[in-house]
Amino acid sequence: MAKGSYRSLRVWQFGMDLARDVYMLTRSFPRNETYGLSSQVRRAAVSVPANIAEGHARSSTKDFLRHIAIALGSLAEVETLLILAQSISCADRESFNGLLDRCAQEGRMLTALQSKLRIRCRQHPPASDL
Repeated sequence: MAKGSYRSLRVWQFGMDLARDVYMLTRSFPRNETYGLSSQVRRAAVSVPANIAEGHARSSTKDFLRHIAIALGSLAEVETLLILAQSISCADRESFNGLLDRCAQEGRMLTALQSKLRIRCRQHPPASDL
């Protein structure tokens, strides 16, 4: 879809860092959460940069926009699962608060990219099928 590599996108880089940090945090979760909450939040966190990368590789801005929407949904899932994990005391409050702040920052970056892509879609609509 776009020129260059998705790896150069700051939003993707930040998403990768967030996913890595979610993995690090969940290592301290109780063992009985290994296949439950820990696994779920890890999958959701990985989905954020994965969807950014997949959308970037697609052939149209509209496809990229759809994948950004999916990444935003996955990010909301990460936040929800972290709030739940915090409420059942899976790790210290400071670790959760730092990750939740970073989720908010990633959300702002994704929303800004989404707005930019929407403008691009309006300026360059696909050719009609006549």
